[in-house]
Amino acid sequence: MKNSLALGLLAVVGGLAAVPAQAQEGSPLARPTPAAPAEQPARRATQQRPTQPLPAPSDEQSYRRETVFGINFNTQGGLIGGANVRSSRVIDDRRLWFWSLEGVFFKNPKEETVTNQATGGSFTQYKTNYAFALRPSIGIQRILFRKAAESGVQVNGLLSVGPSIGLLMPYYISYDKTWAARGSGGPSQSDIIVDEQFNPNPPVSHDPNYIIDRAPFFSGISKTKIVPGVHLRGGLSFEYGRYRDAVAGAEVGFVMEAYTQRLVTFNPPAATDLSLLNKQFYPSVYLTLYLGHRN
Repeated sequence: MKNSLALGLLAVVGGLAAVPAQAQEGSPLARPTPAAPAEQPARRATQQRPTQPLPAPSDEQSYRRETVFGINFNTQGGLIGGANVRSSRVIDDRRLWFWSLEGVFFKNPKEETVTNQATGGSFTQYKTNYAFALRPSIGIQRILFRKAAESGVQVNGLLSVGPSIGLLMPYYISYDKTWAARGSGGPSQSDIIVDEQFNPNPPVSHDPNYIIDRAPFFSGISKTKIVPGVHLRGGLSFEYGRYRDAVAGAEVGFVMEAYTQRLVTFNPPAATDLSLLNKQFYPSVYLTLYLGHRN
């Protein structure tokens, strides 16, 4: 009897000890969530991950239009040959098409400036016309070597074609007719002085000894003649610049130009063949220094 009571007490005690353990294991409130500790570090790592920087735009993406202004030096002109403007539009990452307008003047290699010793005035001996050219053209520009975004030198190749509008404006001189008729002494305040286009041949026959000065530059503008022509240009430009929206550089190249008739600018007395002194075909080498901007 006593043994049966002892075994019963042991069974009750063992059952009471097992109930808390089963309650601890089976209770959904006390059961830890295994995903929570694993998800928290993952979210934190995702928030702390550095974002990748966006790529910087290339030169092709940063502008679509380019406008430059230049000063021209060429082998057919004087100290400064002329000026031009060029506007370019991007076609793709290597090519641009452009239009340009250039104005230049021609100087005959035979021209010589002389001074009248009696008056101190100066004029160009035997010059009869000023010669100018307007060159509208269209062309294509190709980038041969690209510079870095904000440094270096970019090399471009250019090719263009277009009409040439030759302008012959009479060269006027101030001529002392009274002194020329008198033939001796010097000029006086009562002399008759006229502004006329220089002509050494009859019936005008201006004697250089009685030319007292050159007339104002635009004296003969109303008698300007137009001579049509055509030109072809090829060149290389070397572009410098520290900023994407600014353009500066130099362009060198050649121009092949022809007109429908000779541009008569030099007319010495008793000239038997003016074709030897005045040209119809004008090949030249040029240098242009330019500045501009991009949009």
